[in-house]
Amino acid sequence: MIGPDCEASRPDAAEAAGMPMPPSVQAGPMAHAIFRVARLHRMLAGQLLRRVGLHPGQELVMMQLWDLGPQRQIDLVRLLGSDAATMTRTVKRLEHAGFVRRRPSPTDKRVTIVEPTEASLALRHQVDEVWAELEECTAGQLPKERQGEALQILEQIEASLALAATRHAQQETGGQAAPPAGQAGHM
Repeated sequence: MIGPDCEASRPDAAEAAGMPMPPSVQAGPMAHAIFRVARLHRMLAGQLLRRVGLHPGQELVMMQLWDLGPQRQIDLVRLLGSDAATMTRTVKRLEHAGFVRRRPSPTDKRVTIVEPTEASLALRHQVDEVWAELEECTAGQLPKERQGEALQILEQIEASLALAATRHAQQETGGQAAPPAGQAGHM
C-alpha cells in the first residue's frame, strides 16, 4: 500500500514522466531518465528527512556509524563515495546537532574518529522509518518480482557507470586512478 506522502507526490512524477524530452537530451534518454528519477528521489528524501532534523546524506553517515561503530573520517569518505571536504561539513553539522562526536585517534593524532552519540540512538528508529517510507514511495505499485528486476537493472547500470568512471579517471591521470568509491554499500 502506498502511504499518503507517496500519493501526494505521484501527480508531479506522472506529469514529469509525461513531458516530452527536450531535443537536447534525446541522445541520452536513459541518462535523462536517471537524472529525473535521482532528482525526485533526493527531493522526497529531503522532505522525509527534514521530519527528523537531517539532510540527505547525513542519514547515510549515521547508518554507517550505527552499523559499523566508530569510524575514521577518511573511512566514511571511502564507504560513502564522498570527498573529504563534503564529509567534513557533514560531520561538523551532525556534531553540532549532537548526533556524532569527533575525537583524535588514540594511535595517530592526525586521524579523526567519528562516533555516534547516545542522542543519535533515538534517531535510528526514525531514520529506519523514513527509509521504509522512501522505499515504499520508490517501489510504488511495482509487484515484488518487478522490484527485484528493477534492482538488478540498477545494479547493472551502477556497475557500467563505475567502470566508465574508472576508465575516464585513468585517462585523465595517465592510468593511475583508483576505482570509484561507494559501490560496495549499495546505498
